Amino acid sequence: MNGGVLLEAARRDGRLALSAGGMWTAERAGELEGLIEGVIARHQRGAGADIDMARVERLDTFGAWLLERLVRGLAAAGGEARVVGLPDHYRGLVRQAEEANRLGPTPTRAYPFAAAFAAVGRNVGEIGRDMAAMAGMLGALVAAAGRTALRPGTFRFTSMVHQIDRMGWRAVPIVLLITFLIGGILAQQGLFHFRQFGADLYVVDMIGILVLREVAVLMVAIMVAGRSGSSCTAELGAMTMREEIDALRTMGLDPIDVLVLPRVLALAVALPCLTFLGAMAALYGAELMCWLYGGMSPEVFLGRLREAIGLNDFAVGLIKAPFMGLIIGVIAAVQGLAVEGSAESLGRKTTDSVVKSIFVVILLDGLLAMFFAAIGM
Repeated sequence: MNGGVLLEAARRDGRLALSAGGMWTAERAGELEGLIEGVIARHQRGAGADIDMARVERLDTFGAWLLERLVRGLAAAGGEARVVGLPDHYRGLVRQAEEANRLGPTPTRAYPFAAAFAAVGRNVGEIGRDMAAMAGMLGALVAAAGRTALRPGTFRFTSMVHQIDRMGWRAVPIVLLITFLIGGILAQQGLFHFRQFGADLYVVDMIGILVLREVAVLMVAIMVAGRSGSSCTAELGAMTMREEIDALRTMGLDPIDVLVLPRVLALAVALPCLTFLGAMAALYGAELMCWLYGGMSPEVFLGRLREAIGLNDFAVGLIKAPFMGLIIGVIAAVQGLAVEGSAESLGRKTTDSVVKSIFVVILLDGLLAMFFAAIGM
């Protein structure tokens, strides 16, 4: 049964009276659309309209949307459009059509300065959340270390040795190469400028102090953050995505004890060793450059180096290294455990780990440099 006439129009007391009937379904969509467009086009602007749906035999989602399209078209002409006689069992469907595709609130005027301040506020909030997460992870590591100290047999020593091999021993070639080149570049630049004042010998003083106190530890920490910190974040993030972290908790194991503590301790142990090797490579590169570029014999270089540096210069760089390893491990763990269930999240957190680690390492180096200067080291 198709119900005959789908939509009739008449005018009563200055209002448009529409009477719907038949099947308002997808099968009659083409015919209904033509009728609705014709009614809207002929409707007098400002006049009200009543749509009687009492004779409709069947109404589906498409028909409900066409009814809402008719109501909106009539209302857009400036008049009031009312639906009357709608059977109760169709009211929910029509209400859903009424709520669909409604325009949101009119956007407010954008103020560039307000947007800039809002961005600053969001960034400050993000920094605060990162600092809270790092503090929480540091506290969890201290608690895990305390539990391990009370029960030494629970510590995963083999895991830590494996991580030292991955983060320390296997990083030696790239660390030696980069620091060797940096030492040579610093010596070449120092010779080029100091030669103008006849002070070639003071290049050794500059290289010795700068490499041992700042350059070696800082460059090694940056390389470890990019090489090992990102690796830790990716590993922990992949475990989080595969729900291996949840599986450990289900088995009654703390992921901090099992996964994070060995990695952080490995970084704290490996970074001082890499810093020492990097400093030696940088000094050797500087010595070679002074010999080839500046004509300074190795004996003269080493003699001046012994006069220029002291034990404090070695100690400052080596004392900084464990703290930098600790902060790299903490940031890597925080970002790795914050990964969500997508590859995009894993890539974003890995990038954040490297960027934040490098930033915090440089900030920590500056703070420690001021501290050692204040205590006379």
